[in-house]
Amino acid sequence: MVQSHPREGGDPSLAGRPREGGGPITIAVLPGDGIGREVMDACLELLEALQAKGGMPRLECTKYDAGAQHYAKSGEALPAATLDAARKADAVLFGAMGWPDIRYPDGTEPIPQLDLRMALDLYAGVRPIRWFPGLPKVLSDPRAEKMDFVLIREQTEGLFYARGKGKVENDAEAYDTMQITRRGTSRVSEFAFRMAAQRAAEGRPAKVTCIDKSNVFTSMAFFRKVFDDVAAKHPLVEKNYAYVDAMALDMVRKPWTLGVMVTENMFGDILSDLAAGLIGGMGMASSADIGDDHGLFQPAHGTAPDIAGQGKANPSAMFLSAGLMLEWLAHRHDDPRLLAAARRIEKALEHVLANKIAVPTEYGGAAGTAAMTSAVIAALDVAPA
Repeated sequence: MVQSHPREGGDPSLAGRPREGGGPITIAVLPGDGIGREVMDACLELLEALQAKGGMPRLECTKYDAGAQHYAKSGEALPAATLDAARKADAVLFGAMGWPDIRYPDGTEPIPQLDLRMALDLYAGVRPIRWFPGLPKVLSDPRAEKMDFVLIREQTEGLFYARGKGKVENDAEAYDTMQITRRGTSRVSEFAFRMAAQRAAEGRPAKVTCIDKSNVFTSMAFFRKVFDDVAAKHPLVEKNYAYVDAMALDMVRKPWTLGVMVTENMFGDILSDLAAGLIGGMGMASSADIGDDHGLFQPAHGTAPDIAGQGKANPSAMFLSAGLMLEWLAHRHDDPRLLAAARRIEKALEHVLANKIAVPTEYGGAAGTAAMTSAVIAALDVAPA
């Protein structure tokens, strides 16, 4: 699902680049705050067990400091050494960051994940949504079990462009500016159409829907215009349009009809949480932040201060995010062994959930972080490469 794409206008053959020298794949690990640390330790245990099975390149995982709690101790949310390590690594594996009581002097929260998106130009936020057997059936329509769509969120501009640039005038008015550029919209739309073509080849829903509010905002009408320009280069892929409010309705009413959706930053931020709710909650919500040169992979949930340190966190989203990382690395380095390893993680988790070998506490079961991790590791043998 998550491919590595060449730069706009570049040679498509450069999307897959075999590793030089056969050395280990370097992973910059940023555990973060709260349950981010707990699910990251679980994920590293799973990756170590997967490598012990053989048949895949060695992953060299190194932890680095970042996050709100690190900021409280050191005054730095994203140390320069951590950012440098993220730039140099083959991929970044990210836990969760943020803490309600830790703020910058202006009242905003330290959010290193946003800083990393901008610093590494991670313009495509990929949020895959698939219902797994054994998960709660949030929607009563049995067709909802077939939902399998992906939301792609432009991540370097949109309304988030205003972060740190807003202004308050005379304690009476406040302004934040949305930025939509041709470059930003073109590349994320291109990403969406290429992903749709890949999904079509796999027999999965592949229609690309542009989500906007072009009936109201000039910036959104421009977003749709640029989307259309990119769509014209992909005549074999069906395109569609939806206003963001109508899409919020359709995601609940008929999510099994959705394929690939592409949208602005803020709209994507909101719709991705709604999408997670359709499959039982944030504990199953994996994500990938992709650029031309870098990839960062993290669960979409937060740090959950209410359960941090209690061993109750569901590591499934973290596991699936690691699977997305392996899949992206497989495409980037033209290594099918990594793709097989990614599929093995997904199949092992699916086996555990479908057979109720372990039911996360999030869904009314008794399995905390450790029990879920042990069950998925044991199921790796049921899902051979």
